[in-house]
Amino acid sequence: MALPTVTSAQDAAKGEQVFKQCMTCHRIGPDAKNLVGPALTGVIGRQSGTAPGFAYSALNKAAGDNGLVWSDYLVLAYLPDPNAFLKKFLTDKGKPDLVTGSTKMAFKLADEQQRKDVIAYINKFSEKK
Repeated sequence: MALPTVTSAQDAAKGEQVFKQCMTCHRIGPDAKNLVGPALTGVIGRQSGTAPGFAYSALNKAAGDNGLVWSDYLVLAYLPDPNAFLKKFLTDKGKPDLVTGSTKMAFKLADEQQRKDVIAYINKFSEKK
């Protein structure tokens, strides 16, 4: 089954503005460092819970260990409610026993267009796989 793609109606310049909300916890770019959240350079195509030097929640690591690799579509689905997304991912993978605790990411980005724009911006710093 093919997953729907994030449409081309996205704007990286607008996404850069939206990303300013994310900068409380995240950085992106060649010199980005982990803060409260992991650096997001290269996040698209990366297994969840594997950014070097970041201490992830058990929930996030379990999702990565069970096959979560970030794509445009999955980031789009994650941002409105990160906790619910990870719990559903693990439950859908048949791993409800791993649905414990919560992700460290409390921020939610409900607006779909803002999510698409921020993904376009993040993609400027990711190698698509």
